Amino acid sequence: MKDSNLFLSHGNSILPECILIIGLIVIIITDPITEGRDTLLLHGISLTALVTSMVILLLQWRTDTVFIFSGTLQINSFNNIFRLFILICSLLSISLSIDYIRCAKTALTEFALFVLTAGLGGMFLCSANDLITIYVALECLGLSSYLLSGYTKKDIRSNEATMKYSLMGGASSSVLVYGFSLLHGLSGGQIQLQRIVNGLISTQMYNSTGILISVIFITAGLGFKPSLVPSHQWTPDVYEGSPTPVVAFSSVTSKVAALALTTRLFSILFPSLSTEWHLVLEILAILSMILGNLVAVTQTSMKRMLAYSSISQIGYIIIGILAADSSNGYASMITYLLIHIFMNLGTFACIILFGSRTGTDNIRDYAGLYMKDPVLTISLVLCLPSLGGIPPLAGFFGKLYSFWHGWKSGLYLIVSIALITSVISMYYYSKIIKLLFTERNERSTGHMQDLGISSYAPISRSSIEITMILCVLASTLLGIFIDPIITIAQNTLF
Repeated sequence: MKDSNLFLSHGNSILPECILIIGLIVIIITDPITEGRDTLLLHGISLTALVTSMVILLLQWRTDTVFIFSGTLQINSFNNIFRLFILICSLLSISLSIDYIRCAKTALTEFALFVLTAGLGGMFLCSANDLITIYVALECLGLSSYLLSGYTKKDIRSNEATMKYSLMGGASSSVLVYGFSLLHGLSGGQIQLQRIVNGLISTQMYNSTGILISVIFITAGLGFKPSLVPSHQWTPDVYEGSPTPVVAFSSVTSKVAALALTTRLFSILFPSLSTEWHLVLEILAILSMILGNLVAVTQTSMKRMLAYSSISQIGYIIIGILAADSSNGYASMITYLLIHIFMNLGTFACIILFGSRTGTDNIRDYAGLYMKDPVLTISLVLCLPSLGGIPPLAGFFGKLYSFWHGWKSGLYLIVSIALITSVISMYYYSKIIKLLFTERNERSTGHMQDLGISSYAPISRSSIEITMILCVLASTLLGIFIDPIITIAQNTLF
């Protein structure tokens, strides 16, 4: 009775997550009834659950900090922002997936289940307040992502991507757990974040060698999800081998969840060691920006190019973590991350649409695309420069605010390198745009039916194009509304 009363009193705060759980149950029940044939119904259930969860989250938005379930979860404005981001990523990713699933003749049920489960794990990860809940939520997100990468079971490249992803993910989880175990022991057996801080103070272990080792292991374990160098090796192969809608989902959701967890862990647990972990993150961000952009220049596959671009993008986002202060909080990081979600998903929407028509993601096959599909060409022309930070697109304003805020905070080295590497990224994005207009390629075709897509193709094509246009508009126009976004994101310092 006491437990049920506790759930009723605290359950309202996690109602968005409960809606996703209900959606999962409904999909599991509906699938055997329809024998997996009514894909539109399953698609509608997934989208309804995500939209309902998003609406409820916005309606119950709160700026004060609340601890629920005996301190297991923490709800505040910072967590709510990242929970909302994960819902946006999941909603757009499922909208992009239906045509690919029908074309590949695979089951929507498993895809929807894995995406909703990964989103559920990511949302709990943003709010988790003890080491056990953090690990369980992280594995919920991770295992679903591994299964998604191997979604097309008959594709050898997909199987290879799953193997690499799961093996390296398991290794990173082991490293992270070892770092957590050191914290647990040094704090006197505590698992809740605030109690760990008190335990480290009471045991006088804050300046011990063990804490520094713990910081190193936690950083190494957390670096895997956002593809920070040197934990980036899995990214190009997984991007290339996994189904494109899965890559689109993982490329943003993993970043959002990992950045929320990293920011909360370091800010809450190690405030007295801010100089040390700031230095570690700065070095990793610099390496990610340099390596990601330099290697991206040499790529011939669009997905591999975006993989290395994604590695560099995480370096730019980390500047916002390092530049956080009492007046702005993590506003620069949150603002650029929101813009990055739409830029990235918009670009992947273009790749999904192009791949559905041609069966290729080779960069040279995009030559002369403007003659076959002006809408797809314009979308790429807007999304790619936005990723590079070319004005007047939203990516430029996101980078400008992040770099300016970092420069004000005294991060001269990392901001200077970010500016130089941004110029490099502009080069390889511009090279693709030039290819769209200056050459012709007879392999490109404007007819999706050429690949033998079912009679539902017009509906699914409309779904992809609508999602693509929404992302393109957001990645183009969000810069105009950057001031309100910054205002909302400012009250996020722990």
